[in-house]
Amino acid sequence: MFIQTETTPNPATLKFLPGENVLGSGTADFTSAEEGAASPLARRIFAVEGVSAVFLGRNFVTVTKADGAVWDHLKPSVLGAIMEHYQSGAPALEGAEPDSSGHAAHDGPDAEVVGQIKELLDTRVRPAVAQDGGDITFHGFDRGIVYLHMQGACAGCPSSTLTLKMGIENLLRHYIPEVIEVRPVA
Repeated sequence: MFIQTETTPNPATLKFLPGENVLGSGTADFTSAEEGAASPLARRIFAVEGVSAVFLGRNFVTVTKADGAVWDHLKPSVLGAIMEHYQSGAPALEGAEPDSSGHAAHDGPDAEVVGQIKELLDTRVRPAVAQDGGDITFHGFDRGIVYLHMQGACAGCPSSTLTLKMGIENLLRHYIPEVIEVRPVA
């Protein structure tokens, strides 16, 4: 098995491409070993000292290192953990796969606007963000403000504010006049 690695805009995060599906649909974001307990793959990766977060996408795994950890020392161990997982035949997640949209539900008077926001996120934003090893999901809409949740390489990325304001906010405002601003949520 050959696992490719790619850098991401977030220097604390690397993207690992095992050459096969990681999840059938959706994404899974684990910011601690406790959160990753339901994932045999995340458990193996968190067992590597210096790993602070694991994000599972359709065909990639994004790993974030802790402050002070060095990729030159961490990367071989993470590659080994991913390889061991695939050789074990265990699933990436135990139980049901996550909802493929990942978006928060929203109904009420703004349902049509929210539908347009989700459509633009799914067709224009999320594919580009997945290339960088992350994901962005809809969290809420209130009085013209769109709240988005950033995951994987996007969480904590130095360029995430620029991506939100100059990229996503401009896109949404261009197509949906009701959108005034975009803000991140933790």
